[in-house]
Amino acid sequence: MPRPARCTRAPVVTRPHGQASGQAHGQGSGNMTDQLTVSVLGTGIMGAAMARNLARAGHTVRAWNRSRAKAEPLAADGVTVAGTPAEAVTDADVVLTMLYDGPAVLDVMRQAAPALREGAAWVQSTTVGVEAIADLAGFAREHALVFFDAPVLGTRQPAEAGELLVLAAGPEEGRAAVAPVLNAVGARTVWTGEDGAEAGATRLKLVANSWVIAATAALGEVLALARGLGVEPRHFFDAIAGGPLDMGYLRAKSSLILHDQLTPPQFAVDTAAKDARLIVRAGEKSGVRLDVAEAAARRLERAAAQGHADEDMAAAYFASFPQDDA
Repeated sequence: MPRPARCTRAPVVTRPHGQASGQAHGQGSGNMTDQLTVSVLGTGIMGAAMARNLARAGHTVRAWNRSRAKAEPLAADGVTVAGTPAEAVTDADVVLTMLYDGPAVLDVMRQAAPALREGAAWVQSTTVGVEAIADLAGFAREHALVFFDAPVLGTRQPAEAGELLVLAAGPEEGRAAVAPVLNAVGARTVWTGEDGAEAGATRLKLVANSWVIAATAALGEVLALARGLGVEPRHFFDAIAGGPLDMGYLRAKSSLILHDQLTPPQFAVDTAAKDARLIVRAGEKSGVRLDVAEAAARRLERAAAQGHADEDMAAAYFASFPQDDA
């Protein structure tokens, strides 16, 4: 008999940014103003877009990336490119991390530690998995930072448009301080709790990503099977058109494969493989077997080994074929 689901408080979904909690865009309490000094650590696909949107919203933005060349183009958008994490976070009101994984976040924050301002807010948006949150929250406590577990849902296009969905957990009394940042990078926020150390937002992110990864693996196999059987993909899409099996996501990702538009990636194979492994690990720790996530992780890793690591995650399609045919 399956165990009953644990009862938890329902997430709080804000109205679109600018109206969250009944406040105007950027409106906080006390002497909080709309303009903040924000440090963005990590300027890959998502971090670069977030930095640009923060600068466009009028904030003072300093960005750092391990490979400085990837951050340099942000200077044209009014972002100051810093040479070290410590330089980037000096006097920052809010530090936003968008790096590869938990160990990378902790390493970079340790480099930034000497310049962190006591009481600054830390918006941790990297998908790090449940276990890593304890270490990151512990670092925040040691350095008197206000910790927000705040991963995002969305890919390159919504990130560039400032229309990400922010999943967040953190103290209610500190939310006004980060509202202008969330307003700039996202369309709305789902608040899952008041203690970021509980990883409520990260747990929700893993659940959502498990669906995204499963759907992407399935569409790749559909197109691979069509190729193997000599079926014209258009006939498949005609067959499901307008019915319950039709999905905008299926058509969008399939189009990337069929029209050879896998670069630049919306969400790269290598990053998706990392997230799939985090999902499998979270399931194992919770006593849940996730066969589809495990298989999807192997497909993504195989595609990466075939040379598709930096392409869109839809390139897992190629894992269905020998490398010579991919």
